[in-house]
Amino acid sequence: MVAATLQNDTFLRALQRQPVSYTPVWLMRQAGRYLAEYKQTRSTAGSFLGLAKNPDFATEVTIQPLDRFPLDAAILFSDILMIPDAMGLGLDFVNGEGPRFARPLRTEDDVNKLAVPDMNELRYVFDAVSQIRSTLNGRAPLIGFAGSPWTVGCYMVEGQSSADYRTIKTMLYTQPELLHKILDITAQTTTQYLNEQIKAGAQAVMIFDSWGGALADGLYQQFSLAYMKQVCDGLLREYNGQKIPVIVFTKGGGLWLEDIVTTGCDAIGLDWTVNLGKARARVNDAVALQGNLDPMSLFGSEASVRQEVRRVIDDFGPVGKGGHVFNLGHGISQFTNPERVAALVDEVHSYSRKMHV
Repeated sequence: MVAATLQNDTFLRALQRQPVSYTPVWLMRQAGRYLAEYKQTRSTAGSFLGLAKNPDFATEVTIQPLDRFPLDAAILFSDILMIPDAMGLGLDFVNGEGPRFARPLRTEDDVNKLAVPDMNELRYVFDAVSQIRSTLNGRAPLIGFAGSPWTVGCYMVEGQSSADYRTIKTMLYTQPELLHKILDITAQTTTQYLNEQIKAGAQAVMIFDSWGGALADGLYQQFSLAYMKQVCDGLLREYNGQKIPVIVFTKGGGLWLEDIVTTGCDAIGLDWTVNLGKARARVNDAVALQGNLDPMSLFGSEASVRQEVRRVIDDFGPVGKGGHVFNLGHGISQFTNPERVAALVDEVHSYSRKMHV
C-alpha cells in the first residue's frame, strides 16, 4: 500500500508530546449508534457481526463520524472480542443482552485447549484497516485497537458481560495459575493482532482495559498491568519509518497512573473521575494524557457542553512539554444528540488554542 501524505498529524504529534497548535479530539465509540447513518448501515449489514466482519461496511462506519465532524483521528470499527472468537469460543451478539460465548473457559481442560490462533482467522480486520487507511487518503490518522488481556479474559471466562465478575474472580482466587495461562496466551495473541493492524496501516494503537478497575490493588498489577506491559513490549513501535504511538486505558485506573507509565506506553487514557492537572503532575509529563469528559455531560445544553469542555482543557493547563488528546472518559452513549458532539469538537478546537502558545 502506498500511503497518502497525512494532512492532519495533530493527534499523532500530541501523543508524542510534540508541539501542536490546538488540542486534537476523537471520541471512544465515535462510529456507532448515536449516528443515524450508522444505524442505516447496521440495518443493511443485518447483524453486528455482519457489520464488523465485512471490510466494506467496517470502512463505511469508520469514516461516517469524520464526514460529519472535523475529528482528528479515525478508529477502526471492530470489537475487542474478535480475538476469542478467532480462538473458537463461539461469539454471538444477542439482542438486548450483548455478547455471549457458546464455549466459555471454565475448566482446566478448556484452558489446555486454548492456543494463539492463526492470524488469518482475523484477516477481515486487517483488510478493513487497509481499506480504511486507503479511503481516508490522508485526511486523519487511523487508530487500531484491542482489549486488554484481562478484559478480554473476563469475557472468555464469564461467557458474557458481568456485574460482579464472580466466575473469573473465583478462578483468580482458587486457580490463579490457570488464569495466568489464559492471560499469557491472550497477551501473545493481542501482540500479534495489533502488530498485524500496524502492518495493515494503523498509525497508532490503543489497549482498552475496560474492566481493569474491577481488580483490587495488587491484583491489578498482577493480572492486568503485567499483561498490558507484555503486549506493549512486543509491539512494533516504528513501522515504515513512522513512530506508532501506544495508548493504554484502564477504566477506573486513576489510582494506578504511576504504574501504568511503566508499561512503556506513549499515552494514558483517563476516565472522568480523575483530575487531568493532578494526573499530569503525578506522571510528570512522562506520557501524554487522553480524556476525560464525562460522556453524560453531552446530555446537557450546548452551553453546558462547551463549559465542560473548557473545564477539562483548563484542568490540563498550558500544554508546554506535555501532550493532551481530548476524549470522553469512556464510550459515547447511543442516545447522544449529534449536535452536542458538533459543539464539543468545535469548542475543543477553538478554546484549546490558548493552551498551545
